[in-house]
Order: sequence, then C-alpha cells, then structure tokens
Amino acid sequence: MENINQLLEIMQQLRDPESGCPWDKKQNYQSLLPYTIEEVYEVVDAIERNDFEDLKDELGDLLFQIVFYTQLAKEDKRFNFDDVVQNVCDKMLRRHPHVFDNKKYENEESLHLAWEQQKHQERQTKLEQAKLKQSKSKQGEASLLDNIPKVLPELKRSQKMQKRAAKQGFDWPDVEQVWDKLKEESLEVQEAVESGDTQHIEEEIGDLLFVCVNLARHYKVDADNALRTANNKFDKRFRDVEAMASHRIADFSLEELEVFWQKAKLS
Repeated sequence: MENINQLLEIMQQLRDPESGCPWDKKQNYQSLLPYTIEEVYEVVDAIERNDFEDLKDELGDLLFQIVFYTQLAKEDKRFNFDDVVQNVCDKMLRRHPHVFDNKKYENEESLHLAWEQQKHQERQTKLEQAKLKQSKSKQGEASLLDNIPKVLPELKRSQKMQKRAAKQGFDWPDVEQVWDKLKEESLEVQEAVESGDTQHIEEEIGDLLFVCVNLARHYKVDADNALRTANNKFDKRFRDVEAMASHRIADFSLEELEVFWQKAKLS
C-alpha cells in the first residue's frame, strides 16, 4: 500500500494546477485513450516475447494509466482509486463463491455455468441502469450490446457481440450451418469482385470475416489470437525468405520466392 500511495501522490502532484507538469495538466479522458491502448498492446508484446523484465515495466506503465484516469475522476468528484479497487474486489468475491464462500460445484462445467450466470445478472443490472438513463434522456431502447466497447479491435468486438447474442439463442444451432454460410459469403465476395464495385467488395469481405469469427467462436478459438498467431507465423517465414534471398525480394521471380517460402515453412 505504501508504494500505491506514493504513486497516487505523484499523480496528484503532476496534476497540481500551479506546480504540476504542463502536459499532465492538460490531459483528459479522451486525450489519454491512444496512450492507454498503446500501453495494453505493449503489455501483450512483452508477454509474447517472454520478456518478463520488460513486462514488469509495461505493467507499471499500464497501472499509471489507471491511476491517471482515477485522478481525473477524483477531480470531477465521480470516484477515486479506492472506489475502483473496492469495485473489482466486490466483483471477484461475487464471481468466485467456490473460493471465498465455500460454494461447491460438481465439475468445471457447472462452475463455468455459474460464472456466466453471475456475469449475465451483472449485465442485466447494467441494462436496467442504462434503460433508466435513456428514459431520462429520451434516447432509444437499451440493447444487450450496449456495454461492448466500440473501440475494441474489430475481431475482438465481433466475437464479443456474437457471443452475447448467442447466449440469448441468436445463433446457428450447429457448426455445419456456419460452414455453409462461409461458402455462401465466399461466393458473394467473388460476385462483388466481378462487379467491380469497391464499396460492395469491402462490404462482402467484411461479411466473410464476420462469419470466420463465428466459425472460430463455435470451435472455442479466440479469433484475435488466431490472427495474431498467423501474423507471427508470416512474420517469421517472410524474414526467413529475406535471409535466403540475401538481397532485394523484388529481384526474384515469384517461382523462386515460392521455393524460398516452402523452405521457410519447413524451418
């Protein structure tokens, strides 16, 4: 707690209207967003590189972002750091009665079901709160998708939306129908390409990607992680091709590059 208190005090001093840092003083919730997103990805990068010394540093940077937001909220008299910590403590206690309340479950499946039911109950409470806010502001009806952040990477957002809808029965009953839909969307992409309409091509490729995410979800694969794995695989193999080429890739024919690529796949 001593270190946390020191960090909170540092943040408060940085935001001091008279003696604080000019850059820190002019920041707000919106201006911090790009830095927060960048810090999250730097944490992911450190983990994927198994660089735990760097991970320690990046987690500190991410923690500082959280402290920054709570300082802004404290200044606005909305909440403070202690409120955030208490909120997550309460949530973890609610969601883990098998650990903190001696609740017994027959197996991991029943434990997972209880976890999902608790999360569903929390979402319902948020929905009721959203409906109340919207009725006061005379906006539209609240949706089950309301609290899925639109700033998420699109693959992640797609999977979360589909998962949320599926819990309410809005889903293909079996994976075979997803495969059929994948074939259908592939044909529609080809038709769009033949039409030459760029906007239509983009729309149909988007539909195809959406179905790919659906397929991943049905097989319990995280689409974002799957694409990251594919990207990392391409990154390694292409670097191997560059090493085998020894000079400009453009100086080689496609057939020669294919030979290099097949060798890279074996390494």
